[in-house]
Amino acid sequence: MTHRLGFNRRTVLAGLGGLAFSAAAPGVTFAQTAAQPFKVWVEKFRTRARARGISDEVYTRVFAQVTPDTSVYAADKAQPEFQEEVWQYLNRRVSDWRISTGQQKAREYAALFGRIEETFGVDRRIMLGYWGMESAFGQVVENPQHMKPVFNSLSALAWGEPRRRKYWETELLNALVIVQRGWGTPQEMVGSWAGAMGHTQWMPEVWLNMGVDFDGNGRISPFGKPDDALAGTANYLVKRGKYRAGEPWGFEARVPASFNADLADNRTWRPLSAWAEQGVTLVDGRTIAAYDEKARMWLPGGPGGPALLLLHNFYAVRSYNPSSSYALAVCYLGDRIMGEGAFVTPWPGGERAMTLAELQEIQTRLTARGFPTGGTDGRVGSGTMRAVKAFQEQAGITPADGYPGLKVLNALRGR
Repeated sequence: MTHRLGFNRRTVLAGLGGLAFSAAAPGVTFAQTAAQPFKVWVEKFRTRARARGISDEVYTRVFAQVTPDTSVYAADKAQPEFQEEVWQYLNRRVSDWRISTGQQKAREYAALFGRIEETFGVDRRIMLGYWGMESAFGQVVENPQHMKPVFNSLSALAWGEPRRRKYWETELLNALVIVQRGWGTPQEMVGSWAGAMGHTQWMPEVWLNMGVDFDGNGRISPFGKPDDALAGTANYLVKRGKYRAGEPWGFEARVPASFNADLADNRTWRPLSAWAEQGVTLVDGRTIAAYDEKARMWLPGGPGGPALLLLHNFYAVRSYNPSSSYALAVCYLGDRIMGEGAFVTPWPGGERAMTLAELQEIQTRLTARGFPTGGTDGRVGSGTMRAVKAFQEQAGITPADGYPGLKVLNALRGR
């Protein structure tokens, strides 16, 4: 007999009946040599813009304000500044601040999330997870330290970045179409070094093809009210990720000591009943033997840590960013915002997540010791991580990974 899955991890565990970039500093030299002077390239590119329906008036007006931001070349090639274990990645992103702020946003925009669920079938927890991960519920969008003029970035990349030039040219043309349609202005179109914009960090192509005028004001915009951004992202999940309404993303499982960890490859689909034959149960020990939905297994922290059975919707979420750690953070953050608990199984070698007060204390103590963090709000960004790493190196704490955990806090307290 085939059973269908209910939606969330809490329901699953309550009973099987419900189972359901940091850019380079200004002045950095070119990472490569452009084939021609920028002004010459701009005039040649005008022909491409005309072919996409961009008027000469719009093209001239946009490029009259453009200064190519060559710092994006270094950002495009940069390696991650900090290497994080999955548990560190989750602890830093699924933080007290994001959970409490997400709960506030869930109440404030309850009607909007209800409309999105009714229209697209995407559960609000997933949308809250995206919103928190992509822009800290819109706060990053309002911070000029994190946002760059999109036309300056995309023009530089289309002009002088040879590795993915066709991609950058296409996104620059998409951005021009947005201005041509009256959906955005060059002044308001600010984003990441790569041109991702708004509450859920749309690239121009997503804005054009997946965007939804959900607030009914006659234009589509990922800025301002979150209606269009969240609805457009839900639309993306359904159309490109093939999100299935009413199904969970997955759940935590328990594996026997004899379990072959090679089976947990995050690639191979097996019916839940087949996983049950391997001795896999829900994390509380209840059986999944009667269920035929297919799942993949992932051990994000390696053997001995949390074991996750991942269903179709996990990969729908991952379609937005091809990183399993990212998708897990989106799903986990959404679950925590909606009141579900932390993973039951501890992470091998991991630490518990720091509280908001503890993170603020770390930032305050680091700053007082001459390691400025850029703020003491309990939110961990690159400034805090650089300060932590510098302190770790001075104090002889290994690894000096920039992670603001218990070792760092105890050292700052002199313990």
